[in-house]
Amino acid sequence: MGGFKCSLTSAKCSFYRAANAVFGKIGGRSSKDVIFQLIRSKYLPALLYGLEACPLRSLDNNSLDFVINRVFVKLFKTNNIETITYCRMQFNFDLPSTILKKRRSDVCAKKYRFCSNVFCTVVINVA
Repeated sequence: MGGFKCSLTSAKCSFYRAANAVFGKIGGRSSKDVIFQLIRSKYLPALLYGLEACPLRSLDNNSLDFVINRVFVKLFKTNNIETITYCRMQFNFDLPSTILKKRRSDVCAKKYRFCSNVFCTVVINVA
């Protein structure tokens, strides 16, 4: 089964490079709030840039979520996914798959709300 696939390798490598630079420079001397705000405002948008338009498989979404979970693993020094999930909730840090799902539904709902094209109706109903 052929089709269009997006490669996330470059975006993930760039994200890891930038996040490791932050950890190397301020990791031990700064609060986790500051680190997460930097990641949320500077590096997460670069990771997710343009992905609303890409047909992502669940494997791709899991791969993007793994990137963020690794940041939490590194900062909190734990591999326990329940602990990581709890920490993400405490810092109000959504996973990339959740962010993309929200963006897609917001874009479809706003942009194509009054479109009379059948395709637009299908897009809105699927999202």
